Amino acid sequence: MMLSRRTLGLAGLSGLGLGLAGCTPRAPANGVTVFNAVDVHPADYPTVNAVRWMGEELGRLTDGRLGIRQYPAGQLGTEDDSIGLARHQAVDICRVAVAALNNAFPETRLLALPYVYRDVGHVRAVVDGDIGSDLLNVFEGRGLIGLAYYDAAPRCFYNVRHPVTEPGQMRGLKMRAPQSDIFLDSIRAMGANPTPLTFGAVFSSLQTHLIDGAENNWPSYQSSRQFEVARYWSQTEHSFSPDALLMSKASFDRLTPADRELVRDVARRSVPLMRVEWDQREAGARETVLAAGVQVAQVDKAAFAATVRPVLDKYLSEPRLRALHERIAAVA
Repeated sequence: MMLSRRTLGLAGLSGLGLGLAGCTPRAPANGVTVFNAVDVHPADYPTVNAVRWMGEELGRLTDGRLGIRQYPAGQLGTEDDSIGLARHQAVDICRVAVAALNNAFPETRLLALPYVYRDVGHVRAVVDGDIGSDLLNVFEGRGLIGLAYYDAAPRCFYNVRHPVTEPGQMRGLKMRAPQSDIFLDSIRAMGANPTPLTFGAVFSSLQTHLIDGAENNWPSYQSSRQFEVARYWSQTEHSFSPDALLMSKASFDRLTPADRELVRDVARRSVPLMRVEWDQREAGARETVLAAGVQVAQVDKAAFAATVRPVLDKYLSEPRLRALHERIAAVA
């Protein structure tokens, strides 16, 4: 019998004692409900630590009645796997890059489009305000609840071949892209050949020259050890795409109204804690890779932004996305 990826994923969960019946938060006889949370990042990563804090805070506020059990480092699959497992109630909470959500949830494209945000302060102001609240509500129709947006930017390019300071030097490079049409279109517009791969496959693909480079943030570049093989970093800051913290709607709906609001509140309060750790981690990661001899090139950002203008025009041809883009541009 041929097994689908979903079947294999659920079989893996069963092997860990996390079958469908046991993974969703059904309160056992002792009244304790433990949510299972997944992340592809390692156990000491800021997003993982933020969710760990959530579990501790939920336990403190409920005298141990609510808690979180974590499965970091991709133990239960890729980000795409995580989304499916949460939608189908096999896990309760997942942290994923917004790029992984763009195709299924078109509104999130405004968080991932290139050169939409001026800086980190701009994207934080957007996700912290009314626009961010609106963009957390887009998931409910497809089995998910948006809890919060975490930092994951800015994203820049790096490669194994040579320094890149302007778009012409991207020509011919095979660059890994998240499995998002926006990222594929953007990398192609900049002159490179986009290659969609999961995050976990990037290191070996760089080693074997299946790809020449990728794009990501400083902490992911460092924690994945990709800097050991891709030694040329280009400070393009082409995307300020954040991460999304999501919960299975079925798991959320089983909670009492008071517990639902508590989970939302604790998730919101985890954001500033995550950002403090993110800023520290980003600075430390940059220092680590520079000490290892990585070459950092400043780039002509205006030239890069010009190459992707047709990509922006393509996606902003939808009236609702254009209206949302205008709201984002107006945020101080």
